[in-house]
Amino acid sequence: MKNFTLNIDSSNDRLKKSFGKYLIANLIFKKYSGWLIFVGFVIISTLFAFGISNFGITFGILSILFLVGVPLIYFIIAKPKFGILFYLTLAYFMALVGYFVNFPIGTLMDAILSLLVLGFFIQIKVNKEWFLFSKNISIVILVWVIYNLVQVFNPAAESRLAWLYTIRTMAVVSISYFVFNFSIRTKNFIKTLFKWWIIWSLINACYALKQEYFGFFDFEQRVLDANPNMAARYFQGGHMRKFSMLTDPVTFAYNMVTASFLCFALMKGPIKIVKKIILGFLSVLFLNVMLFSGTRAAYLIVPIILIFYAFLTFNWKTLIFFGFATFLIGFLIYTPSSNVNIIRFQSAFWPKHDASYLLREENQAKMKPFIYSHPFGGGLGSIGEWGARFSPNSNIAKFQPDSGYVRTTVELGWIGLIIFSVMILMILISGIKNHYKIRDPELKSYSLACLLIIASWNVGNFAQQSIVQYPSNVLFFLSVALMVAIYRIDQQQNLAVDEKC
Repeated sequence: MKNFTLNIDSSNDRLKKSFGKYLIANLIFKKYSGWLIFVGFVIISTLFAFGISNFGITFGILSILFLVGVPLIYFIIAKPKFGILFYLTLAYFMALVGYFVNFPIGTLMDAILSLLVLGFFIQIKVNKEWFLFSKNISIVILVWVIYNLVQVFNPAAESRLAWLYTIRTMAVVSISYFVFNFSIRTKNFIKTLFKWWIIWSLINACYALKQEYFGFFDFEQRVLDANPNMAARYFQGGHMRKFSMLTDPVTFAYNMVTASFLCFALMKGPIKIVKKIILGFLSVLFLNVMLFSGTRAAYLIVPIILIFYAFLTFNWKTLIFFGFATFLIGFLIYTPSSNVNIIRFQSAFWPKHDASYLLREENQAKMKPFIYSHPFGGGLGSIGEWGARFSPNSNIAKFQPDSGYVRTTVELGWIGLIIFSVMILMILISGIKNHYKIRDPELKSYSLACLLIIASWNVGNFAQQSIVQYPSNVLFFLSVALMVAIYRIDQQQNLAVDEKC
């Protein structure tokens, strides 16, 4: 939106043109502003008390929500940076709020995203920057969203309600990419987003430390006691898996891994040695706390992404670091230990000896005939939790996919798998190509962080559903938008420098 300046001229010549403006500007706001505020508060308080006395506490709650909600809606639409930070913050708080309030937080997230999209379209119409939709990544994300939308007409789907519940956490959230991409325009805002990310990751890490060494809060224990299946699933090898303030141990583990790689990549930028030490400490802390989750798929991400990093930044320093990291991981894998977290970490590298892994392979093999005969899949929400809830009599409802790619294949068919895979490949290929073109060392470290994070979630998606839960789904598309915006900002800087030369 173009900047504009509103000049208020207090001269008599201008004010005389409108007697009403003169009264408002000079008599009311200058002379009687204190009295007006006092009278206004008295009137509002009287109406508030009258409403509660006649309509009960519901009136009071609705009034407070109105007083808070109206300004909040305005700021989300008119101030996209504020809206984005608010949206991301709520994505972290969803699970924790759910312990105390029986409220559809997911619907609230949808509403906030809708407001952000509304503000996005208002601003893009003014700025005429429709080119954002013409980029390769934008096109393939739009194709992914549209394919998920038309799944409502899938003849094989047993439930349309399951489609409604499922489409929100992946396809609808994908739209946030366009809001992020449009709003990220400066280095300062990128720094703000990364700082926010690290702060919330640290809060989650500290929360998990509390769970590990001091036990769960009473409200968390009540939820586990009320869900014996959940408690049994979380209790592995004589140790309760930790989930911090997020929805489950898997989501927590992947968020810790990505936060660790974020800090690791930022260390490569031109920053002071003190900040590098802090980032290095946080990177190790996040990996250590990740072990509390007991999510073995997350353990495998670390060596795979380190190999990816070695290819991205191939030099003698990288080789030394890669050699040290390989030795350390190998030492942890083969050294006998009585620590339950280390034992579970070691088991991740011997899947053929794991009963749950073998059972997963057996179940996936049984689904192959269905996949071959259903190119469009069984419909969104046809398997797993939503399948058991909305279409319990379906032949595939009780299938637990585990892998995000398997879920995509069963629900959206092999056509959906191709679209999703092409989207991920285009994001990674475009990001790698642009990474080597970036000149600014600071922006290059930011680009590296985004690539490592996107690759981490993609690797994790092979073993688990890594990007369907909040805040992972939001952070995934934020990373993609950051990757694109970082390259665009660098190109703008380069153009400005070249013009001066």
